[in-house]
Amino acid sequence: MGASRVVIVRAPGLWTSSSGCADPSAVTNMFRRGFALLTGEKSDRQALSTVFRPDDRVGIKVNTLGGKVLTTGPDVSLPLAAWLAANGLQEQNLIVWDRTNRELREAGYRLSSGRGGPRVFGTDAEGAGYAPELVAHLSVGSLFSRIQTDLVTASVSLAVLKDHGLAGVTAGMKNYFGAIHNPNKYHDSRCDPFVAEVFDAPPVKPKHRVSILDALVVQYHRGPSFHPQWAEPFGGLIFSLDPVAADTVGREVIERLRAAKGLPSLAEEGREPAYLATAERMGLGRADPGGIEIIEERLP
Repeated sequence: MGASRVVIVRAPGLWTSSSGCADPSAVTNMFRRGFALLTGEKSDRQALSTVFRPDDRVGIKVNTLGGKVLTTGPDVSLPLAAWLAANGLQEQNLIVWDRTNRELREAGYRLSSGRGGPRVFGTDAEGAGYAPELVAHLSVGSLFSRIQTDLVTASVSLAVLKDHGLAGVTAGMKNYFGAIHNPNKYHDSRCDPFVAEVFDAPPVKPKHRVSILDALVVQYHRGPSFHPQWAEPFGGLIFSLDPVAADTVGREVIERLRAAKGLPSLAEEGREPAYLATAERMGLGRADPGGIEIIEERLP
């Protein structure tokens, strides 16, 4: 079995607008380069064809708990949706989503649930909600969002990379806690094994295609809420087809930022993200750095 590839694309000149939002053309170039390096394909359309089918209904699961200051904002997710639509996917088959309409609005999204695309709405939107049947999987028992169970055939986890006071790290895998009705139930024991088990559940694992970590700004301490003194403008996106490897590399980014600021490691603080090793044991991906190939590129 070959190494799991993780791509880090950084673009220091992202914030060119007085609004504080990332420049959409720069973000689009990051997606273009990230998928090219991840798949080894030269053209955008070929790169996407290795990940998605043309008729896929793709859910882009964002994380908007942090409001406008620490969130997967429309300046990141909508350029991704536009790029997907320009390269073989159908715009009306793209859904940008999270738990609630309120959280999406507070993060700066304009809601849209009509036939045009991409559509943007939460699980609590009319016509969505949670699937009625409980999914019992390993030690997890949850209702999953109908967006994840019924409305999409393929899923992208597009989550902010953050320190987490309990889990150690919250990134692409834990983003799917936003797809269940009872995430608070699964924060004991540093969220281990629950992050791995929610990801492994039938509504998630078969549909997950790619993890993209939004590391434009990384909360490397006292997360998951925003604390500006411990938030670093990293200016990066992290890509992998291996969800465990993506989060492992995200964890390494956080550890490097912590070390540079003179902070102890997550393990030294008693917040080792043990769910990563659990996920590897379950066969979900690579947590051992020796099994991960990292490609890093800095755009002009």
